[in-house]
Amino acid sequence: MKIKYWIASIVFIFPATLYSQHQPATRDMSAINWIDFNRLVPGEIDTVILPVGTLEAHGVVNNGADSTVPDAMARELAERLNAMHAPVIPYGVTTSLTAFVGGLRISPDVFKAYAEEVVAGLAKNGFKNLVVLNGHGPNFQFLEKVCASVSEKTGIRTVVLNWWDLTADITKEVYGQEGGHAGINETAAVQATNPEYVRVENYQKEMAWWRQQGLTAYPYPSSIILYKAEEGYPDFDETRAREFYSRVLDRLEDLIRTTIEKWDLAGL
Repeated sequence: MKIKYWIASIVFIFPATLYSQHQPATRDMSAINWIDFNRLVPGEIDTVILPVGTLEAHGVVNNGADSTVPDAMARELAERLNAMHAPVIPYGVTTSLTAFVGGLRISPDVFKAYAEEVVAGLAKNGFKNLVVLNGHGPNFQFLEKVCASVSEKTGIRTVVLNWWDLTADITKEVYGQEGGHAGINETAAVQATNPEYVRVENYQKEMAWWRQQGLTAYPYPSSIILYKAEEGYPDFDETRAREFYSRVLDRLEDLIRTTIEKWDLAGL
């Protein structure tokens, strides 16, 4: 009986021990060492999430909101999707808000070339799937081209996501209105991820302006740019911010999973 019990214990314990050895101590590419990375990628982990943003004025939240929000999303999604989290690209193609202090603009050619080097480097490191989580609209057209080019050259499968565009319906459902740049949706995302970056005491409703068909102003006179007249003003409700952010993460997770499943189904 003792021998049988001992054998059964070995059979039970060994797989559990083996499994625990294959769990990454971190999914952060800047924190993991090369030995652990080599053991995990691509055998155990074949997906990487790259957050991309910029540095520009965002009403009463941090200038780096376009980076800190997708970076926080990438960290949590990496856990959910068994992925690695690549260091964020914090500088991007800032356009009409360059006149506001504290921002920084990278020219399109330089941004595209740099992003292409990063994406190619991730492909070279053995990842099968690359998820680019973009936090800044003007980056998108360049990231699309970069990812398509690197995919054709290396075979890595890529998807680029603008988180606010893909969750506009969630903004409407949670808040009953459309959002905006540094508006109700983006401010809520910052409030849910880095509440210390929200300076409510600096807020005045008059700071915001909405996009109007047939009107172009450069530099733009407001860093809170609403998508619709009199809709999308930040409300700073913590409970709703957490609900909104949770639903956004669920949506992004589902979109990424579905994309990978479709690639696999097609044998790509």
